Amino acid sequence: MPPPGGFQEIRYKRNLPFRGPSGAVILAGVTAVCAFGFYRLGLGNLEKRELQRERVWSRIYLVPLLLAEGDRDAYRRQQAALEREKEIMKDVPGWEAGKSVYHNPKYRPAESIVVL
Repeated sequence: MPPPGGFQEIRYKRNLPFRGPSGAVILAGVTAVCAFGFYRLGLGNLEKRELQRERVWSRIYLVPLLLAEGDRDAYRRQQAALEREKEIMKDVPGWEAGKSVYHNPKYRPAESIVVL
């Protein structure tokens, strides 16, 4: 026969401890972190675009100056080479310093490359 007051209740429910935030809280946290990351990425892209624009315009403004400096340097070197040629060939009769050996009156500057 059963004991007086009946048998003890059978435990059939699981007794699991709390193991952290729920899935919805984790999803909200991940969404917030991703949103903040994309916001910062957008700001970085804007800054990078502005720096690129500034770099391009600075090159545009500097190219004429650099070309003029290159022309001055080429002219100075050409005049120095002409003076050296006059000094070296001063004893050769009929030699004209700076005259083209190809008998072409066209002036052709040295080839130069402009890197933008």
